[in-house]
Amino acid sequence: MTKADIVNEVSKNTGIEKVTVQKAVEAFMETVKDSLTEGRNVYLRGFGSFIVKRRAEKTARNISRNTTIIIPEHFIPSFKPAKTFVAQVKDQVK
Repeated sequence: MTKADIVNEVSKNTGIEKVTVQKAVEAFMETVKDSLTEGRNVYLRGFGSFIVKRRAEKTARNISRNTTIIIPEHFIPSFKPAKTFVAQVKDQVK
């Protein structure tokens, strides 16, 4: 499902114009991205959490040059679904 599909579904289910729904979806996504960029997690009860995960520094190998490189500590965005959401998907998707 794409962003356009989400806009169409919400518009159809609520009767709100697609332009308004698209602005709301874009604003939601921008708010989540801004919060994660600032290091703040976003919690949506019953849906899941958008969280920032820390990846520790590690050493890796570049096999083409046969050298060792150090990958510095960094942070990545992640989504953790709520338990009820996971259970619903497990029960309904076959």
